[in-house]
Amino acid sequence: MKRTEFIRRMEEIAPLVLAEEFDEGRVGLLYEGKEEIVKIACALDATPKVAQKAADGGFDALVVHHPAFWNPMHAVTGRAAEILRPLAKADVNLYAMHTNFDHVNGGINDALAELLGLTDRVRLDATPESLGVVGTLSMSFQEMASVLGCGLRVWGDISSVRRIAVAGGAAFDLSLIREAQVLGAGAFLASELKYSLALESPIPLIEATHCALEAPGMRELALREGWTFIEGSPKTSIIE
Repeated sequence: MKRTEFIRRMEEIAPLVLAEEFDEGRVGLLYEGKEEIVKIACALDATPKVAQKAADGGFDALVVHHPAFWNPMHAVTGRAAEILRPLAKADVNLYAMHTNFDHVNGGINDALAELLGLTDRVRLDATPESLGVVGTLSMSFQEMASVLGCGLRVWGDISSVRRIAVAGGAAFDLSLIREAQVLGAGAFLASELKYSLALESPIPLIEATHCALEAPGMRELALREGWTFIEGSPKTSIIE
């Protein structure tokens, strides 16, 4: 397909209009590579290693979740150069879909809910463009940790919890937690919890790693679209 067709398909999957305001200029086509796109790679992050793998693998485009560049650049140096150098050398397009893919049907949060086997699902944020999903558990929390491949840090008592809210990434937000409670959630699963928020939460909070909650959505996207997923998440372990 031509690059314009590729971009059109990306915006069908995750319309740019669904992105949060802070993502302006950070999602969409970030680096313009070759015009003809056939072979596509997908990853959670455009790290230098992932960029090199995409270049070495002969891919025409790399689609990632997290924006590769957060700050405006007047010079391409340091880590930004390490990411762009292999992509530019191999003429690989770089495309990011971040909060627009969080919100969309079939995106990060739906994939997470599906992975965890949640049933009787309803959406947070009271719109189809969801910031999270509330559902009934079909597995134990020990099984959940195994499925996610990371330890779970729990704030509060979850021994009697049967219905939880899940949201990919750094999604601990007091308004969302309260909405989840109204929708019947007895606990809220996300990542990167701040101590001050844990003190105010009306329900127990369950903290997993950022990558464990969001990589499944990108793996599922790659599978659905016939792309190749490039693993780039660090291995985690718990020392007790």
